[in-house]
Amino acid sequence: MKNWFWFVGALALPLQWLILHFSGVPLAPHWQAFSSGISIFGAAFLLSWAAELAQMDIPQALALAFLALIAVLPEYAVDMYFAWEAGKDPSYTAYATANMTGANRLLIGVGWATVVIAFWLKTGTREIALGKDQRVEVLTLAAATLYSFILPLKGTLSLVDTFFLLILFVLYMIVVSRARVVEPELEGPPEMIARFATGVRRTITLILFVYSGLTIFSAAEPFAEGLLASGRTLGIEEFILVQWLAPLASESPEFIVAILFALRGNPQASLATLVSSTVNQWTLLVGMLPLAYSLSSGHVASMHLDTRQVAEVLLTSAQSIFALVVIASFTFSLAEALLLIVLFTLQLFFPSPVIRSWYAIAYVVLALGLVFMNRQNRVSLLSVMPRGVRRSIRRRPAPAAQRHPSRRAAG
Repeated sequence: MKNWFWFVGALALPLQWLILHFSGVPLAPHWQAFSSGISIFGAAFLLSWAAELAQMDIPQALALAFLALIAVLPEYAVDMYFAWEAGKDPSYTAYATANMTGANRLLIGVGWATVVIAFWLKTGTREIALGKDQRVEVLTLAAATLYSFILPLKGTLSLVDTFFLLILFVLYMIVVSRARVVEPELEGPPEMIARFATGVRRTITLILFVYSGLTIFSAAEPFAEGLLASGRTLGIEEFILVQWLAPLASESPEFIVAILFALRGNPQASLATLVSSTVNQWTLLVGMLPLAYSLSSGHVASMHLDTRQVAEVLLTSAQSIFALVVIASFTFSLAEALLLIVLFTLQLFFPSPVIRSWYAIAYVVLALGLVFMNRQNRVSLLSVMPRGVRRSIRRRPAPAAQRHPSRRAAG
């Protein structure tokens, strides 16, 4: 009965928006943002359940990547809208950057950390072990994060970035698609739907995808514009609303699902899904922004970042590199989770671009400190690299006397 309650409730949240939207009922900006926002919230739940059901028919690693991709689809819709509008009005570039950086930092600073804290509160266990099959995610995240440091250095998002990041995303999806099929452990509404006959289950899964997709497509623009108008009306800076409130609405269902996984004793799948979501956001989401911008403007164009946007991207990259070093050991402890969430919380109080830049440097210094002071981190980072890179790092040049024995003899 409880499963039906959650299922019907999730269906009702998008339905109220679809009725209001297609009936043409006029809404004040704050009510428009609220109604469309909670519809995206409900649609995100339905999408994540549909993606879980899809695990019954595709490889588990690919299903986790697919689940992560689907889970951040609401975030993509809002950010793509801002990037598209930026092609017509450059002032929207700030909102596209704000949404992207806020989503990434929330996912790592709150999402990753909360999973460990929730699992500790439930079981008393102070550490989560990430599966070794997540090496692909860690390696892809490393490549995307290192590349992301180029963005604030050049101060633009261009189609060159699109090319690299989308190629990286495609390679990632190809690799994870080769994994074997593993029967998923479903709970809640997905478990209820999975009991139906195969044809019925697949039909319901398809309907959930279509219904959620229609909701997100119709709600993305009103939600974004409702937020901006509400900010102007209430005297709240639009950049702040877009950076933090928009990602909260679109990503909180993903956080909730991940926490439920952890509370049910499956923290590995929970953390793996969030790591995969981070990979998706650093590759597909960031890569699609300049593409949407160019298509909207009608010619090849670059999104130019001002001083504030450069600082935000730099801080996001720095947080990501620190988090990457933390999980490179394929373990994530409670102490590391608390450090991650404390660092995230503190930076909220320092909006100045200059302080944000220094904060980013602090993240990088902490990451380097973990690498150079902790042998396990060095070994773990080396282990996730491709074999050819590992061999080149381990290879040491022979001493001069060994390379030139005749010189040693002459001496």
